[in-house]
Amino acid sequence: MTHPAHPSRRRLLTGAAGLTGGLLIGGLIRPDAARAAVTPPRVYTRAEWGARPATGAIRYLDRQPDHIVVHHTAGTNVTDYSLAAAYRCSKWIQDLHMDQNGWIDSGQQLTISRGGYVMEGRQLSLRAIREGQHVSGAQTAGHNDHTIGIENEGIYVSAPVPAALFGSLVQTCAWLCQVYDLDPFAAIVGHRDYVATQCPGDVLYARLPELRQKVAAAL
Repeated sequence: MTHPAHPSRRRLLTGAAGLTGGLLIGGLIRPDAARAAVTPPRVYTRAEWGARPATGAIRYLDRQPDHIVVHHTAGTNVTDYSLAAAYRCSKWIQDLHMDQNGWIDSGQQLTISRGGYVMEGRQLSLRAIREGQHVSGAQTAGHNDHTIGIENEGIYVSAPVPAALFGSLVQTCAWLCQVYDLDPFAAIVGHRDYVATQCPGDVLYARLPELRQKVAAAL
């Protein structure tokens, strides 16, 4: 299965997601429209939150991702919304992915804390986004070479999503859609659209249509 660097804005999600029930994203075909400039989020770098170096070679790809995959960390719904808590979350994810999963680094490219802070995940992710290219992660099995993943701190099976987190998710997805020229109605998906998983939780998954609409409005 190949994935073009510049997918059509009318392209619907196919492949593995189609096997989970004929998913139709966005519904009606939408015409192209002029886009407003999006203010990028403040992304805290790996150096700022104290990341460990990757233990293997990072695959830096001369291509663009064609889908944005929304995850939840399935960790504790902390009430500490500080920047320090966001740093701890990124370290916890990296330790989990490297020490328990056996991966070379954090699997996802970006992380958003419950306080709305956006963190760089896998090594070289921020550079790749700024250059309009892609770092292959380990966040969506079988689809890492064409998807960029956002981990959202917390577990959203039944709990509400903090407003600060959701607001940052909107801004981050709008930024990525602008950088990669993606249609939010086709590009923004949940982890479960590709893999049999609870992620990103029923509550957050149910808000993906709202997320797509708000990203489209921002664009």
